[in-house]
Amino acid sequence: MIETKSSFDLSMSETQRMIIDAVRDFAEKYIRPHVMEWDEAQHFPVDVMQKLGEIGLMGVLVPEEYGGAGLTYDEYVAAIIELSKVDPSIGLSMAAHNSLCTGHILQFGNEEQKRKYLPLLATGQWIGAWGLTEAGTGSDAGGMNTTAVRDGDYWVINGSKNFITHGKSGNVAVVIVRTGEKGDSHGMSAFIIEKGTPGFYAGKKENKLGMRASETAELIFDNCRVHHSQMLGNEGEGFIQAMKILDGGRISIAALSVGIAKGAYEAALKYSKERVQFGKPISQFQAIAFKLADMATQIEAAELLTYNAAYLKNNGMKVTKEGAMAKLYASEVCVRVANEAVQIFGGYGFTKDFPVEKYYRDCKLCTIGEGTSEIQRLVISRNILK
Repeated sequence: MIETKSSFDLSMSETQRMIIDAVRDFAEKYIRPHVMEWDEAQHFPVDVMQKLGEIGLMGVLVPEEYGGAGLTYDEYVAAIIELSKVDPSIGLSMAAHNSLCTGHILQFGNEEQKRKYLPLLATGQWIGAWGLTEAGTGSDAGGMNTTAVRDGDYWVINGSKNFITHGKSGNVAVVIVRTGEKGDSHGMSAFIIEKGTPGFYAGKKENKLGMRASETAELIFDNCRVHHSQMLGNEGEGFIQAMKILDGGRISIAALSVGIAKGAYEAALKYSKERVQFGKPISQFQAIAFKLADMATQIEAAELLTYNAAYLKNNGMKVTKEGAMAKLYASEVCVRVANEAVQIFGGYGFTKDFPVEKYYRDCKLCTIGEGTSEIQRLVISRNILK
């Protein structure tokens, strides 16, 4: 038995139940009728994100004094799971907005920055983006080429970021850029940059396999002048801040993965009871029943790992290893479950008339975004080998 420092309560709180009911109702009304329409058109529904803000889901973890819901990671995880069961794209966008851009300002912003930006982000009036990745630096973020050079009270930023959620529609972005030597973990700094700042604009929007209703685009900086007051924390702290933000962000992706897996599993379970072959529902064949048993067991384990990480985060404990474990396991489970769901549906699973082909396309991002499975294994192994 691996020693663990957690002992989280397995019972669901009344607040969690209320959040689940509210999100379920919201998703059925505003999301489910449009899932395939948005997917086909790669349409990012900004209006729906704003509606999510109206019910508190764009600032789940933000204290009420800044316009947020002031809830915990338990409610946050529950909300992401419920959204992602219906449309993983919306779950992804909600998670990225909360844990990355909004979360970075909440965790590292000064009081003036928090009071200026958090009420706009937490209520969904503004959409947030967050930029670390570049075309040549994915896992190797320390090798970034986007630079900021000091010029009096301003910083002049040049370069680009890619694979940025809400790169076009975001009203504000937190970006990590190089202010020192390449490869130096203390050579990067974080800035808050508003849409409309001269020299800051969106580039190419990606045409993606899945998560197509969650917008992904480039951010481009061409002699973009940003006042020093827009720096988050101190010069040279950007990379360290980003790693701490990703610790929490990985819980979001784990929750997203659990939601996708549950959506695919529930669709497959229902279909298996309705689809008759050789005179009986296919759920009565051991080959299918055992698939369902494995799917259900793996989802349960992934959800427990995710809530374990949430418990640690809620209690101010270090979550680097446990967040990586939850993200690694849950993301790989959701890929396996989506694959088996397509198999259970057979030929129908390969068509867009049934829901599982979309889960199959959406799930793969979870093993890539916010640190690949390989990076999670690196993080976990370094922690257990200390």
